[in-house]
Amino acid sequence: MSLRRRTFIATASSLLAAPTFAQAPALEKPKLTLAVGGKNLLYYLPLTIAEQLGYFKAEGLDLSIVDFAGGSQALRALVGGSADVVSGAFEHTVNMQVKGQRLRAVVLMGRAPQIVLGVNPKTMPNFKSVADLKGKKIGVTAPGSSTNVMTNFVLAKAGLKPSDVSIIGVGAGNGAVAAMRAGQIDAISNLDPVISLLLRSNDLKIVSDTRVVAEADKVFGGPMPAACLYLPQAFIDKHPKTVQALVNAIVRADKWIQAAGPGDIIKTVPESYLLGDRAVYIDAFLAAKGALSPDGMFPEAGAETARRALASIDAEIAKASIDLKAVYTNDFVKVANAKYAKP
Repeated sequence: MSLRRRTFIATASSLLAAPTFAQAPALEKPKLTLAVGGKNLLYYLPLTIAEQLGYFKAEGLDLSIVDFAGGSQALRALVGGSADVVSGAFEHTVNMQVKGQRLRAVVLMGRAPQIVLGVNPKTMPNFKSVADLKGKKIGVTAPGSSTNVMTNFVLAKAGLKPSDVSIIGVGAGNGAVAAMRAGQIDAISNLDPVISLLLRSNDLKIVSDTRVVAEADKVFGGPMPAACLYLPQAFIDKHPKTVQALVNAIVRADKWIQAAGPGDIIKTVPESYLLGDRAVYIDAFLAAKGALSPDGMFPEAGAETARRALASIDAEIAKASIDLKAVYTNDFVKVANAKYAKP
């Protein structure tokens, strides 16, 4: 046998025997459907960044994102079985445990709700306090969504019941802006970029602004986790590698956002998110950036804050015994942060 042939065989044999350290672990369920309510909102910016920059694909995921008018509809898709995971409000994990659904949040995108409640200067020019909203029409992204929960919470602190107002679903885009400008609603509970657009045109007077973390903590009496990824506990138990891949992508996005400037964001998000005004979107991003999670970690006191807020407006939750440690976990996030120490 020639020297060249012996060398070739030896090299081939060593390559076959070498361990494949760089190979990613096989995912149990790489093809997934994710439900979200109002994907264009700054509230869900980490989801969009992870999608646009290819972070989900880099983790071996084939993710289909289905966008609904509000978070309550995204939740229904998960419960109904048409979605595997939801990008939605943290409080749904608490609320659904009381209803017998074991859902768990696995990575945080927002450390404050970023929801703004404001009144319409055209229909309520003499507004003085939240009590003035009695009998008025309030627009939310969708009935039952976190914007509705926030509205109920603020109303309750003013001594008003949900039945004292009319709740109207207006979505999270141009429809919400149009409803305010046309005077179809007297107040709105919504998020950026809708809020910044209305503020710039003087079509909104702010009553409560939870884009500011300190104000959100004051409103809710503690840290209030907001946007997150949550899944059924049964799915997490059966597909831990898949869940880790999802968390890895969002943690990378969380960190990228904190290091990004307005120009980076504008170049990355779809043009349709800008609602026809780049300057407004930049204002919205700068207002929301501080409320976005820097690392995906849930605050230890967050689950209790969410439970307390829900209990103040829901008698069933107030009397229920809730296992708060079962509604979230930081285990996957810790692994992701170790893997992606830098953006």
